Amino acid sequence: MIDLRRLHVLRAVAHYGTVTAAARALHFTTSAASQQIRQLARDLGVDLLEPQGRGVRLTPAAESLLAHADAIQARWEQAELDLRAEGAPAGPLRVSGPSTAVSVLLAPMAVRLRERYPRLSVRIREGGPSEAFDLLFEGETDLAVVEASPHNPPLGDVRFDQRPLLDDPFDLVVPEGHTLAGCERIGLSDAAREDWIAPVADPCRTHVMSACGEAGFSPGIVHHALDWNVTAHLVANRLGVALIPRLAQLTPHLPITRVRCTGNPHRTLLTCTRRGGRERPAVAAALAELSELAPTAVA
Repeated sequence: MIDLRRLHVLRAVAHYGTVTAAARALHFTTSAASQQIRQLARDLGVDLLEPQGRGVRLTPAAESLLAHADAIQARWEQAELDLRAEGAPAGPLRVSGPSTAVSVLLAPMAVRLRERYPRLSVRIREGGPSEAFDLLFEGETDLAVVEASPHNPPLGDVRFDQRPLLDDPFDLVVPEGHTLAGCERIGLSDAAREDWIAPVADPCRTHVMSACGEAGFSPGIVHHALDWNVTAHLVANRLGVALIPRLAQLTPHLPITRVRCTGNPHRTLLTCTRRGGRERPAVAAALAELSELAPTAVA
């Protein structure tokens, strides 16, 4: 019989990419994690890891085993759902998302859920897509709002259920009095020769660079920022222009102007759960609230 604890270690190696990273996430030593996989291999009579350069990679037998392991995890989620199906949503609900989603979507969602389901306790955690998928995999988050990105697991990944929530348009943000500030709508190429302020990290940086590339230019980036409000303050000081998502709540009364863009540059936000987790009463209630909030969030 397969030891499910050892199988979980193998799933972690596949998710994190190395035995060391998997061990760290599971709070094991690297040698202990390796021992668990070796013992699983002996139990099954197959090799599960093979050398690749200085590291290891999964064997075809391990890949086949993982397909079954992911199906087992989804069935376990369904079993938990069946056991908890009766009654109103209750207990803890752990959700995560980037700062803009927390401010405009998850916080209002938590207030609504608290009013409708007094026995439900929502716990919010701010974080990016990479962290969100790790937390989902580890069972530390029940529902995540994530930005669609080429770095995310593919939509067909059987471990996760990813579905579109909303498209968040990017506006060109310029200082008050800028020649583009009076335009109702502009093409990004109109700002091609401006100094630009860009995000430091992905996926936001990828979205901005892709939007400019589709408009036919590479932006002349002079300043970099982590936070949208920092970006807005740099714009207010006439240090450049920037693309900022409409969902971002900027400091009031800054001398800046948001200008809408032709071609609809945008980022897509997704809701993501573990496979089988979307039908849990608490998660289903949260998703229903998010679907009501999303249409007005970027109006």
